Amino acid sequence: MSTELNGRRVAVLATDGVEQAELTEPVQAVKQAGATTELLSIKEGSIQAMNHDTEKADTFPVDKQVSQASVDDYDALLLPGGTTNPDKLRMDESAVAFVKSFVNSGKPVGVICHGPWTLVEADVVRGRTLTSWPSVRADIRNAGGRVVDQEVVVDGNITSSRNPDDLPAFCREVVTQFAEGRQHATT
Repeated sequence: MSTELNGRRVAVLATDGVEQAELTEPVQAVKQAGATTELLSIKEGSIQAMNHDTEKADTFPVDKQVSQASVDDYDALLLPGGTTNPDKLRMDESAVAFVKSFVNSGKPVGVICHGPWTLVEADVVRGRTLTSWPSVRADIRNAGGRVVDQEVVVDGNITSSRNPDDLPAFCREVVTQFAEGRQHATT
C-alpha cells in the first residue's frame, strides 16, 4: 500500500443513482494510497449505485449527511457521476453549499462524468477548464467554463475526467493531486 495520502480524509459526495465504478474505483485508489474516506449524502441510510445508469448495482452505507458535514473535516473531495446522482445533488442546497465551499477552500476536488453538474450549480466553473460526459459540456460552457475532450484535466484544485473508461488515469491523477493538497483558493 502506498503512503502518499496517509492521514488524509477524503469526502465522497454521492446519492442514489451514482455510477458504481465511478464511486468504488476512486475510493479504492485513495484508500490504497493511505487515505480514509467518508461517504456523504443528502439522505441517511444507504445509497443505490447503478451500472450504466440503468442496472441496479450495490448499495453503500452513508456515513454522514452532507448537511452535517464541514469542509474543515476533510482534505479532499470526490464527486462521482452517474446521470441521476449529480442531478439530485444539484437540487440539494446543503450539497451545493458544501461543494462550493470545498472548491473555494482551495482543497483538491476530483470529479468525473456527469459530476460537474454539481460544480455548475455551485457556480465554481467560471474561468476553469474541465472535461466531462458530452451532455454536460454545454452546461459547463454556459456557466463560464472551458471544456476540452481529454482523458483527465487538472485546473487548479479541480481534476476532471469524462467517463468510466478514463478511471485508470483519473484515479492516478486524483491520488497525485490529493497528495499535493491545496492548489489555490478562490473567493
